[in-house]
Amino acid sequence: MSVQRIAVRIQADDPISQSGVAAQLRIRPELRLLEAADTEHADAVLVVAESVDQQVATQLRSLRRTVPSALVLVVSTMDDAAMATAVECGVVGLVRRAEATADQLVRTLAAAVRGEGAIPPDLLGRLLQQMGRLQRQILDPRGLSFSGLHQREIEVLRLVSEGHDTREIAKHLAYSERTVKNVLHDVTSRLQLRNRSHAVAYAMRQGLI
Repeated sequence: MSVQRIAVRIQADDPISQSGVAAQLRIRPELRLLEAADTEHADAVLVVAESVDQQVATQLRSLRRTVPSALVLVVSTMDDAAMATAVECGVVGLVRRAEATADQLVRTLAAAVRGEGAIPPDLLGRLLQQMGRLQRQILDPRGLSFSGLHQREIEVLRLVSEGHDTREIAKHLAYSERTVKNVLHDVTSRLQLRNRSHAVAYAMRQGLI
């Protein structure tokens, strides 16, 4: 039985990089390289760049909006700000250019298509430290979490998930019923959720309740 090959489109910032990466990957039986314009059928898009500058960030955001493919980035230089930008732009696989062997690229592409993140361990550690600083210095003082929910919103959704109605939630949290209704309305509107049940399901998927 034949193994399904990963359909990959390569997008590089210069023709030499484009042809060099394509030459490495074209002979790999796990992959099937697509033409530059064939984004619709790609399982993954491999973006090759020198750094994550404004142009590359714009390119990544455009790809995230317009294609369902997994985004993998091969980059020469990567500081903490660039790494955070890449993740924010939807990159799920990251490879340093100096480490971009054919084997490493195939492993990273396969992991990205499976929905698994693939980041070098030292960069992952830096990313987690950066997220921790963001939570402590920016989000915590504002009562926010990475999900975009305020702590009081999480508390209201937790009580909704336990079956409490608006009056009971207001009494438990010492809020007015109007405040509880406003909290639920703000959550559903901001996150484009259909109703309070959908909001509870969202919070549960995020591991907040």
